[in-house]
Amino acid sequence: MHRSERPVAVEIHHPQTIAPTVHPAHVVPVQPGTVPAVASIVLPDGRVVTGYAVHPTQPEPVAVKPAVSRTAVNIALGGIGFGAVCGGLFLLTAFIAALTAFITQLIILAAVIFGGWIAVQVFGHRPRSGPGTTVNIRRAVIKRNHFHG
Repeated sequence: MHRSERPVAVEIHHPQTIAPTVHPAHVVPVQPGTVPAVASIVLPDGRVVTGYAVHPTQPEPVAVKPAVSRTAVNIALGGIGFGAVCGGLFLLTAFIAALTAFITQLIILAAVIFGGWIAVQVFGHRPRSGPGTTVNIRRAVIKRNHFHG
């Protein structure tokens, strides 16, 4: 300091305690978990500091992948459904095979009956009323695969 300068008076300010004034507050129902928790800390000199607790931010949880993929589950369910239907499909194919065999047998039976009727018509006994050739073989000798009459 220079001699020409005069010392300046220093003012010291001491904090004053403020008497709490209580005002009735309106109570509004709030869902739990929407209002952050209020924490109060008592300092060594007896003062109480109140404030909101600050929690460290947590990263978003990573979606846990299921042990089995959705595609595998869908394929398995499709296989179970197909297995449930296979019984009905087996019965259906068995029914179609039996029906085919039955129709085949009916066709064969009709062919035998109709063929028999045709054979009777062609080779059956008819009165000989028309011109024709009658051959009577009385004695025939077959020697060495030759017919001698």
